[in-house]
Amino acid sequence: MDMAFVLSGIEQYGYAALFFLLWLGIVGMPIPDEVVVMSGGFVTTLGILEPLPSFLLCYAGVVTGLSIGYVIGRTIGAPALQTIMRKKKMSNYVEKGNALIQRYGSRSLIISYFFPVVRHVVPYLVGINKMSFARYALYSYTTGFVWTLILFLIGRTFGQYIEQIGAIVAQYGWLSVLLFVGITGIIIMVGKTRKPSNQSNQSKYTQEANRN
Repeated sequence: MDMAFVLSGIEQYGYAALFFLLWLGIVGMPIPDEVVVMSGGFVTTLGILEPLPSFLLCYAGVVTGLSIGYVIGRTIGAPALQTIMRKKKMSNYVEKGNALIQRYGSRSLIISYFFPVVRHVVPYLVGINKMSFARYALYSYTTGFVWTLILFLIGRTFGQYIEQIGAIVAQYGWLSVLLFVGITGIIIMVGKTRKPSNQSNQSKYTQEANRN
């Protein structure tokens, strides 16, 4: 699913699209939630949506979807895990999720946010393990706020690169994205500083030519 589809949904359904695209993506639909959040930030620079409600709807969509995974895992238990394992390649992500939980405990909810698909699986697993909702919410909702804010601001700043950033996240992880954003930001800043300098030099040449 590409950015054009996401932007089309946002243009047609507005704020509701941000919530439901994220909600559906996190509970299993093949929708890249990184791209949805970044697109939510990007459309605010175009004047299509307002920044604050757009961010809040993105955040609500993220935490609601993940909370549903937690509730399903806690109430249904092992059968929920068996259903997940039936999906293609999901067993690998379940193994990674279990490894994170065994190594980091509750902090796995924080770390998993930065691993595509794994962050969708971990709420099921901690729910199956009967983690209290208060503990789950403390770790997941706090990290979800930061994660959503980062992507939202990236979308506002680097909107024209959303598809590339989404592809990098899926293939290489978050560190490569931060590197990409850093390098791109430096290039943009250098370009902006050089442009006024060039214009100033051209103005000087023009003035000298007029004097001659």
